[in-house]
Amino acid sequence: MFGLAALDLARLQFAFTMSFHILFPAITIGLASYLAVLELCWLKTKRQVFVDLYHFWLKIFAVCFGMGVVSGIVMAYQFGTNWSYFSEYAGAITGPLLAYEVLTAFFLEAGFLGVMLFGWTRVGPGLHFLATCMVALGTLISTSWILGANSWMQTPQGYAIVEGRMVPVDWLKIVFNPSFPYRLTHMAIAAFLSTALFVGGSAAWHLLKGRGNEAVRTMLSMAMWLVLIVAPIQALVGDMHGLNTLKHQPAKIAALEGHWENEGDKPLPLLLFGIPSMQDEETRLAVGIPRVGSWILTHTWGGQIKGLKEFPKNERPNSLILFWSFRTMVGLGLLMIALGAWSLWLRHKKRLFEDRRFLTMAKWMGPAGLLAVLAGWITTEVGRQPWIVYGVLRTADGASKISAAPLALSLALFVVAYLFVFGVGIAYVLRLVRKGPQAFDTTRIPQGGPGRGRTPARPLSVPEADASVNEDNIT
Repeated sequence: MFGLAALDLARLQFAFTMSFHILFPAITIGLASYLAVLELCWLKTKRQVFVDLYHFWLKIFAVCFGMGVVSGIVMAYQFGTNWSYFSEYAGAITGPLLAYEVLTAFFLEAGFLGVMLFGWTRVGPGLHFLATCMVALGTLISTSWILGANSWMQTPQGYAIVEGRMVPVDWLKIVFNPSFPYRLTHMAIAAFLSTALFVGGSAAWHLLKGRGNEAVRTMLSMAMWLVLIVAPIQALVGDMHGLNTLKHQPAKIAALEGHWENEGDKPLPLLLFGIPSMQDEETRLAVGIPRVGSWILTHTWGGQIKGLKEFPKNERPNSLILFWSFRTMVGLGLLMIALGAWSLWLRHKKRLFEDRRFLTMAKWMGPAGLLAVLAGWITTEVGRQPWIVYGVLRTADGASKISAAPLALSLALFVVAYLFVFGVGIAYVLRLVRKGPQAFDTTRIPQGGPGRGRTPARPLSVPEADASVNEDNIT
């Protein structure tokens, strides 16, 4: 396919399925917590608006959750089909980590999901709120295990190589590897931001259409508060994450900065634009701000980092991809901070729901969080190359010995199937969003009976009550 080798096709296939999959957890992680907050607000205030918003976003959560599960299963199979040597070499570590995710998180979510989706009139409000909280907790635990496995591949420790395979020696070091706290925090905040922007963008769309009811206004207000508070925190976490990456993966930082070599003791500029060339070992058309790069990367005005030329050519990640994926992520993050600050100003002026320029920006920023997540994952995964386990196992050595033809065919089938299945799913989600929050009847409580209301259904094995049945004729 397009002259790509088998290794390139295997990487492209995983990247394609991963790009689809990550969109849904990024929404469900944030939506689950948002639903818990909405239900808590209703329990505390008994305001109808929180019930309406809860049931509106519950439908969208259910669809996204289902698509996330389906897309995740496909990725798990690829470890055995396309990356069998990696699974054999490091499976004693990555296998249990993924299994723990299923045992501690997915089962928790699945156990309470039914109560959350269908138990509003079948269980008490306290139990239903507990179910919502358990689902939200499950999404965060799931994130922790997945990020633990991925972070270990980025900064491996706590293992030994025995008979040509990696075996666990210290599980605490494996899980709590050097990059784990930063990656987990960065991803969790990214999920909350993605949800806030999605919710805020949906509300802005309705307000621009003249549908400014209380539920829509509440959606926008809550979303903008979260963006205002969390977006600057994400910038600080990103800075700490960058310092950690510089310590453990210096080649990645050099590549995403487009930095090839130091010029004496000259401070580093912050490149705003450029076209890195792996062949010519330079960044063409570079436009930068003097000294700012040193301050950001080393927190000093004259600090330096290793340039890409200090690393062997076969250990350099692709600077062109990293340079622009990183700037896409950072640029979107700066727009999020600007949106939050603008919302605070308009809230002060009591024009948050009327300013059409702001609402237009909020609408177009709706998918910005998801785009930033995709750009961030591209930066993370491309920056790890050419290693699948950083510094230990090369990506080329972890791939299965499969020819390019079946990989090209399966990739083509994935593209067709994903665009159809998930295209329909995403279209349905957008249809729900366009419909908007509807009034939910909180007084509608079923009277009980089989499958109705809070009264347990009568066991089918018990006969109907009959006056002729008494203790004397029961044997």
